[in-house]
Amino acid sequence: MSDETDRKTLIAKQFIGALPHAKELGMTIVDVGEGTATITMPYDEKLIGDPETGVIHGGAVSALMDTCCGAAVMAHPAALGGTATIDLRIDYMRPATPAQTISTTATCYHVTRSVAFVRAVAVDSDADRPVATATGAFTVEGAA
Repeated sequence: MSDETDRKTLIAKQFIGALPHAKELGMTIVDVGEGTATITMPYDEKLIGDPETGVIHGGAVSALMDTCCGAAVMAHPAALGGTATIDLRIDYMRPATPAQTISTTATCYHVTRSVAFVRAVAVDSDADRPVATATGAFTVEGAA
């Protein structure tokens, strides 16, 4: 891992650590690369959206995906500063399986002077069947 990747990993971890909702939802950074990030969110009964099924609320999944996308932007070599969500479209494919951790991986695939474009997928233990997918646009500060 390069010094720059190490620095960006540290920045992404600090970013997640500074977000009260990320802490409250139990988000953990699993991996950060050049323009990529993977973050997990453990199952927690306080996040249940449907008490009859035990399924996690879509808002928690949305927050996980948005946060992961932001971390991927911050980890991109061309993005030198912070970021904020401009637009995020999330397509929910199926309910997350109760009692399972949800993992999101995001990739920042294109950066302009002011906008970064990101794709993400959220899965539980059945990685072949996504819980949700997302595409988004994020602000870029100090793009190279």
